[in-house]
Amino acid sequence: MVKSQMPHRGTLANPAGRFETRGREELDDAWWERDELPPSETTVAEDASRSVITRNSSPDIGFEQSINPYRGCEHGCIYCFARPSHAYFGLSSGLDFETRLFAKPQAPELLERELSRPGYRCRTIAIGTNTDPYQPIERQRRIMRAILEVLSAFHHPVCITTKSALVVRDIDLLASLAGRGLARVAISLTTLDRDLARRLEPRAAVPERRLAAIGLLAKAGIPTMVMVAPVIPALTDHEMEAILAAAAAQGATAAAWTLLRLPYEVKELFDGWLQQHSPHRRGRVLDLLRQSHGGDIYRASFGRRLTGSGPIVDMVGQRFRLASHRLGLQQIRPEPLRTDLFRLPPQQGDQLDLFR
Repeated sequence: MVKSQMPHRGTLANPAGRFETRGREELDDAWWERDELPPSETTVAEDASRSVITRNSSPDIGFEQSINPYRGCEHGCIYCFARPSHAYFGLSSGLDFETRLFAKPQAPELLERELSRPGYRCRTIAIGTNTDPYQPIERQRRIMRAILEVLSAFHHPVCITTKSALVVRDIDLLASLAGRGLARVAISLTTLDRDLARRLEPRAAVPERRLAAIGLLAKAGIPTMVMVAPVIPALTDHEMEAILAAAAAQGATAAAWTLLRLPYEVKELFDGWLQQHSPHRRGRVLDLLRQSHGGDIYRASFGRRLTGSGPIVDMVGQRFRLASHRLGLQQIRPEPLRTDLFRLPPQQGDQLDLFR
């Protein structure tokens, strides 16, 4: 287990997971001040999973297979819909999700084994759909890079979503894959306001670095999409056109958007964030979310959970379509990546077998 110390967290709240029988409550007994607390440590344990590819059958998700090199995410985005997944390990979706991480060092070997199985059906693998594969611990762990090396050797298609500028470290591999029609990258941008980004996404790359990453990826010939995600009504929605324009100027060729999703414990965490960082907008933000989810803060129904419904959503969608069209950004799902090139890489001794 590795430990590190870094300041700035998305939340200091650490409520018990929804499957726990006991809860915890912070009590201010006036013996300490919150600002005097030491920075929270990050711990990284090894995940002992025996497989690495997750299959998806949800009708409104545009991929069948995905890989998550890490559980938990040090980016600490307060709105992250993946936070509740930590409850399955008896951990909190709050501070635990940002500080008690799990890495999958065997992921490249497991992937190679799964791709080599007889009858494996090649379909694009999505990475970054749950937690970010390029979060800070990837700098040392390099699990994501090793996964890309395996995918490249098998000529396997991959699409990546990230909030990190670290993705440019792997431009060599991504450009090679993209040159064969096997890769594309989506960079997620919530806001161009650096101060707001630091409060919403404390350890993700600042907006200008994400925009620079789009430029470098595009220049290398890697199809790059901007994800305006999540759109937070009354807080970030007014930036949609500016985000799209900035990404297009850097070379993005496609765009998509999603509405803020607040499942399970994330509702309370985000509400606490609003009370602390934007109390004057709290009522308006929550009211608009209810208008977009049939009276609830969030509804997880298929086909509506990513965008919601109603007049507010229709207006945001119309703005997105108009701005994307004006900027020449593709709005529909991109062409499928190639699967016909998939093959097992040569093994040691294969060349000698030709002469037997």
